Amino acid sequence: MRLVTVSGPPSCGKTAVILKTAGELTRREVQAGVIKFDCLATDDDERYRAAGIPVQKGLSGALCPDHYFVSNIETAFDWGKTEGFDLLFSESAGLCNRCSPHIEGVTAVCVIDNLSGLSTPRKIGPMLKAADIVVITKGDIVSQAEREVFASRVRTANPRAVVLHVGGLSGQGSYELGTLLWDHADELDTVSGRKLRFPMPSALCSYCLGETRIGSEYQLGNVRSMSIDGGAHVER
Repeated sequence: MRLVTVSGPPSCGKTAVILKTAGELTRREVQAGVIKFDCLATDDDERYRAAGIPVQKGLSGALCPDHYFVSNIETAFDWGKTEGFDLLFSESAGLCNRCSPHIEGVTAVCVIDNLSGLSTPRKIGPMLKAADIVVITKGDIVSQAEREVFASRVRTANPRAVVLHVGGLSGQGSYELGTLLWDHADELDTVSGRKLRFPMPSALCSYCLGETRIGSEYQLGNVRSMSIDGGAHVER
């Protein structure tokens, strides 16, 4: 089975892109399924079912959704193989623009929208910089000049990625994306033992363990202090 990880900031159009692309693949008799990872709530699974696409969703709750992804992607992959899918999409929102982990040897897609601002591509970490394909959405509501400048900023942030424009409403570009995914994604027997392309954020502090009080006396573990220009800087 082929596996594709799809990540991107919230509300950038990931679900719409997957829906259109899966529809194109279905017309080619490619059976696709989706694993939807989110935090507190989502109704995107209902959108997939309405389109006839098998889906499972996982809500991380109080946990980081990307740590939750890493802990559950093996189970999700095994579900896809059991269902007999040809290709499985894993959708995860990069809430902090930092990780949304991509896996070595697994085709990685980052979705980003034209409305997020010209400086956004350089603010996004491995989620964009380690992707194989960067999909830019919402190009139909900006000018051609804005589209070109934004795409140029994306290519500067990740020079090796294929950059595509896909319309989440019209589906324009989804045929090309489906072709890229099907032609370049490798078939896998398992994801067990594979490595992430970039380490997860390191954080194990008192707030991770449920602390809610503010103050240095309540801060334990992995804590990083700001350096304020012209002010005192105390290392803890």
